[in-house]
Amino acid sequence: MTVTSVHDPSHREALWELEDAFERGDLVSVFGTCTVSYEGRAASDLGAGDRLLVLKPDGAALVHTDEGRQPVNWQPPGSQHRAAVRDGRLRVVSTRSNPDETLTVRFSDVHQLSAMAVTGGRDLTLHGSEEDLRTRILERPGLVEPGFEPRETERPSNAGPMDVFGVDADGTPVVVELKRRRVGPDAVGQLARYVRALEEELGIEEAADDNGGTGDGDRDPDDAPGVRGILVAPSVTDRAAERLADRGFDHVALDPTPAE
Repeated sequence: MTVTSVHDPSHREALWELEDAFERGDLVSVFGTCTVSYEGRAASDLGAGDRLLVLKPDGAALVHTDEGRQPVNWQPPGSQHRAAVRDGRLRVVSTRSNPDETLTVRFSDVHQLSAMAVTGGRDLTLHGSEEDLRTRILERPGLVEPGFEPRETERPSNAGPMDVFGVDADGTPVVVELKRRRVGPDAVGQLARYVRALEEELGIEEAADDNGGTGDGDRDPDDAPGVRGILVAPSVTDRAAERLADRGFDHVALDPTPAE
């Protein structure tokens, strides 16, 4: 991969590098002190500040600050990039015609400019997905617990499709919720909704409540559950662990793909 990088270029030097990069179809990054303005479906202005401008060969333009993962201003693919030196500043403009939109970045100082011929990254293959996790469990049900028997995946319910439905070694219905990364209390609440929906469907809601539940999924962990809930995820937060214990649910620490 060919990379061109210049530090503290003059505006004229930066312009030459940009024009060459646009001609080659490179991915460009420009970091410096700039103002940003947008005109189109609305209008916005950013005062002077140090920001990162990314210009992609597909026409996308992204302006990033030091906060968050989303750009503060952007133009979608299909836009056209051009540059010029005007009034002692480097001006980079990204425009598109449908609808009419213009993003203008004016650099008073350019600290760093890079141009890269980026290829080979358009076909994304995901690894470690929830589907991988489901496949691991279906192939080796004992990873959930000894005696677990999967019966159905994406089982419909009033709360939505359950990731995995099965029974444990004693024949008790089990709802298994799969998460590919560390999760918090929201995942426990989602699992609780599936459990309650299945209890209602199987007509064991009243029995679950009589066993000490509050009607919202909480029950005494020492009582026999009408439907068990198991959250499968690599890890959970402390608050999620507390919620699991409060509801009498279990957590199984499992990664989507086995360690090599």
